[in-house]
Amino acid sequence: MSVVARQGFKYSIIGYIGFLLGTGSIFIFMNNLEFYGTLRYIMPTAEILVPFVVFGISYANVKFFNKVDKDGKKQNMLSLSLAAVSINFILFLCVFFLLPYIFPGFKNTKAWKIKEIILPLTLLLSFCAIFNKYISNYKRIVVSNIFDNLFPKIANLGAFLIFIYLVSQYTEASSVPEKTALMFFFGMFFLMFIGYVFYTNKLEKIKFDFSTDYFKKDNFYKEFAAYSFFGFLGTFGNYLAINNFMIGEFMGMEEVGIYSVLYALISLISIPQLGLFNISAPIISKTLADGDMEELDRFHKKTSLSLYFLGAVLFSCIMVGFPYLTEFMPKNGTLLREYEPVVWIWGSAVLIDLATGFNGNIISLSKYYRFNILVMILLAGLTIGLNYYFIKNTDLKLIGIALSTAISLTTYNVIKIAFNYFVFKVSPLTIEMIFVSIICTLAITVAIVLPTFNNNFINLMYKPAVVLILIYIGNYFTKVFPLENYLNAKFIKSIFKFK
Repeated sequence: MSVVARQGFKYSIIGYIGFLLGTGSIFIFMNNLEFYGTLRYIMPTAEILVPFVVFGISYANVKFFNKVDKDGKKQNMLSLSLAAVSINFILFLCVFFLLPYIFPGFKNTKAWKIKEIILPLTLLLSFCAIFNKYISNYKRIVVSNIFDNLFPKIANLGAFLIFIYLVSQYTEASSVPEKTALMFFFGMFFLMFIGYVFYTNKLEKIKFDFSTDYFKKDNFYKEFAAYSFFGFLGTFGNYLAINNFMIGEFMGMEEVGIYSVLYALISLISIPQLGLFNISAPIISKTLADGDMEELDRFHKKTSLSLYFLGAVLFSCIMVGFPYLTEFMPKNGTLLREYEPVVWIWGSAVLIDLATGFNGNIISLSKYYRFNILVMILLAGLTIGLNYYFIKNTDLKLIGIALSTAISLTTYNVIKIAFNYFVFKVSPLTIEMIFVSIICTLAITVAIVLPTFNNNFINLMYKPAVVLILIYIGNYFTKVFPLENYLNAKFIKSIFKFK
């Protein structure tokens, strides 16, 4: 079994464990959506700030890894990347604390009021971003996924439980519960950073080399800096972080909490995508360097179909099971049921994103990476503009945010598909995707019209089970996805080899 399949599958397993942890935690978070919203506001806000500190250097660590590896300068690149991030953070702090003098209203934002945790978290996440991309060059993504997927969820759950417990021990006016909970929250990310350092050192002993001679030779530093800069511009398309930030600033922390709970459910659909993207980046880079567009097209179609099939199956189960899941929520469960359209709208947009495969990776790792920057900026601008419109001019609230995300994300993907087809002659779309859509639509329809029992637990179990059975039967006759390649003892045995 190939390292891509094995690592990608392990990555997904960790993702599903994280999903189960996150989904199980939802029942706890529903007891205080406001504080959960605060936790979910902090990390996305830090994620928005991270690009200004990393400045695209993490992406350059993938782009130029083959070159520095041949020249024996991997450690030099890693060392200078970490040093650059440290310097960038100092410069960023200067700008951050000057902003209130230029824009006095900045002091009224929630980001300024809780800067004591957002700023240190930004630095930690910036270092982690460097290590994450550097490790991916070794085609090892499972351990890094544990850090990126499980640690934040443990941080959220642990901080929330600490807060709930201390609230019962202190008076309502006390700030001890929140401060103690946030200390734990930050501590988990510090442990994540330490874990990255140890794992990187395990793959290859870290030997700091801050010499600049190699990068000065033939003005390599200019090429490295130029790619990093455009990589920085391309990070503005993080619509999830943008959404969390804008909801927190314009609606409130409770709405952030509801949005985050819905995201935790929908994120199940895209778990396989993250694993394949990280492990495929070095392969895409090599294929582009070799000019083998036929192989790239084959690989593109194969992975896109896999992502779409898995995403469609999971989305189908979510859609038929969601109404019954909310019945097991605490008193705030009715709020989730009111926002069921968000699941349909947002989930469909994510499904379209899965069908396009790694379009963005192909562009960003090619000589046309500047174009990817432009469409990423378009995505960010469109998301911000539509969010602002729906928030200020309609009463749709989170449904408006979902519509904004769906419109901007679909536009973004259509542009990338067209560009890759005309420039590289590659496309992620296949006829099999139509069959997958038909099979899943029929499965959902049948599950919905089937009788509903008085017991919600039975409904929650049997309706998604019906969907799975019908999809399996449909796939058996159409052969659109090779399930037999994954449902066998050899593959299952290979995924337990954690190398």
